Amino acid sequence: MIYRKRAVLLTTCLLAGCGYSTDRNAVTRTKNSKNERIRTVALDVFESREFRRGLELQLTEALAKRLEAETPFKLAKKDRADSIITGEIREVRQSTLGRDFRTVRPRETAGTVVVSYQWKDLRTGEVLLDRPNYVQPVDYVRPLGEDFYHASQRAMDRLSERIIEEMQTTDW
Repeated sequence: MIYRKRAVLLTTCLLAGCGYSTDRNAVTRTKNSKNERIRTVALDVFESREFRRGLELQLTEALAKRLEAETPFKLAKKDRADSIITGEIREVRQSTLGRDFRTVRPRETAGTVVVSYQWKDLRTGEVLLDRPNYVQPVDYVRPLGEDFYHASQRAMDRLSERIIEEMQTTDW
């Protein structure tokens, strides 16, 4: 019985000090170099140099969802926002990783998406984050029914996740 009470007490102490916080400001820097608080972000639709249509919309939508869900920032129109994110899909490449021995068709394919983006404070003109060549690889297996559309959706989701991580961890 004494061991059980000690175990409960130890567990309670460990859980109480786990460091978990629901405050999204705790992990995201929300001030510029002049110590002005950034509350809102405008998100321009990404541009694209690629022939494939819709990739820029996939990325913009994925980024908007993550901004609202995982950061303390709110989306706003450009004329009312404190900052803005702009970007461009520069290149999308595909290459075959492996072929089916009998049919010589591609079995596994790798895709690479290269984007550039910039986060800028509209009040001061300060560039908070600038990434001119940001690369995201993704692979897909055709015999499993995956195609480039599914792979591009995964790539855009991962890109949006990494952009938000950059916003949260970069010392700007």
